[in-house]
Amino acid sequence: MILGTSMDSYWPVSFHAQQTAEKALKGRLTRHQIEFEKTHNIGELLRLVGAVIPDLPQRLGEATQLTRFAVADRYPLSGPAIDRDASAQHVALGRKVLTAIETVLRDYLDAGRPSS
Repeated sequence: MILGTSMDSYWPVSFHAQQTAEKALKGRLTRHQIEFEKTHNIGELLRLVGAVIPDLPQRLGEATQLTRFAVADRYPLSGPAIDRDASAQHVALGRKVLTAIETVLRDYLDAGRPSS
């Protein structure tokens, strides 16, 4: 994994952690046909998901810190360097969101496509 290499900044790792959380939340919203605006804001997506999983925004609230890596830090020269430890924490947050969403989607995903 990229965390095992030496880099000046680990911003790409944090960016992909944010993307993991964002795509997982948008997947859940799509599953329930909940419309959402074009956004990268994890807090807003958690708020919307709260309509179908009321405790999720509170359980995953710390993931809102990933929002800042969505666009502004997408390019390495636009912000301060991110160290390995911080990016590892961001990966853990992205994984936590993904795991929470996978857990509640498991039965749906396992059922496969409905037959016609």
